[in-house]
Amino acid sequence: MRLHFLPRLGRRKTLAVAAFAAFFFIAHAATAEQLTKLSMRLDWLPSGQHAPIFLAEGKGWFKKYGLDVTLYDGTGSAAAVQLVGAGQFDVAQAELSNLAFARSKGVPIISIGGIFRKGDIGMLIPVDSPIHSIKDLKGKTVSYTASSFESPFMDAFLATGGLTRADVTLVNTDASGKTASLLTGQADGVMGSPPSQIPLFAGKKPVRAISFADIGLNLPGYGIVTSEAMLKKEGPALSKLVSVIAGAWTYTLAGHEDEAVAAIVKARPQAKLNPTIIAAQMKLDRAYIFTPSTEKLPIGFQTDSDWTSAIAVMEKAKTIEPGSKPKDYFTNAYLDTKIIKAVAAGP
Repeated sequence: MRLHFLPRLGRRKTLAVAAFAAFFFIAHAATAEQLTKLSMRLDWLPSGQHAPIFLAEGKGWFKKYGLDVTLYDGTGSAAAVQLVGAGQFDVAQAELSNLAFARSKGVPIISIGGIFRKGDIGMLIPVDSPIHSIKDLKGKTVSYTASSFESPFMDAFLATGGLTRADVTLVNTDASGKTASLLTGQADGVMGSPPSQIPLFAGKKPVRAISFADIGLNLPGYGIVTSEAMLKKEGPALSKLVSVIAGAWTYTLAGHEDEAVAAIVKARPQAKLNPTIIAAQMKLDRAYIFTPSTEKLPIGFQTDSDWTSAIAVMEKAKTIEPGSKPKDYFTNAYLDTKIIKAVAAGP
């Protein structure tokens, strides 16, 4: 039997290359293993209020802070809240009024970040509609979505005009069909989020909004929601997640809206998103980011005063039981200002 040996120098080079390759493979595998996987449910199909989240994904900011985040499109805030409470998703973006409603029913969830700290719930009606106040809805048809954020507050909404459900025709409509129901005249008004939906009517039918906030029903808007069990299990990872999102919003609003629009369009090619509509939604979103009590605070932080007012509205509307306090619904403890500032500074 003849044995073949590599020349001494060649053998050393080969072993060195092999050792380096093995080290690189092990280091790469270790890095991948160190990423904490999180599943995030969005409230609806991708639109302007989600663009900064997709920007964070596209820029690699989640991975930079050790996160492997999978984003899932949603079918409404109420559904997103329930799914997080049931442990089917780790975290969600949802209307925080829905969180309060679910929390009052015993669902163990909490907000770890507020994005729209001014409520964005409202009803869209044609500009030339004779409806100018809630009392004008008597005998009219209103389209809403039972799984969405407005559902628990429909009675309170109607009550501001002295009406009940018996005075109007409420039609449960899938979110994707709301625009069509107003355009075709099947509904006199549609419930939803004005900054998200007004741009959908551009070039088709001019619309205006009656905002919940304008009729004494100011409720917290979009925020980041998780369960108490997940906070115990993945608190540090969730802190990084919500801080990156807050930083991404700050970066976006500092003149980088085009980057956010491009990121969401690229991430969801199958949705065939219209960049013009996404940009218009983001422009309207600005009005809901800050409240008087949060105007000097970083995006993400919530205040007792805002929640105290919201609790009073919800108790009066009988959507939550009396006796709760702001800290039952939110915490700022997981917001890391260092991460927010670092992400806001950009690449």
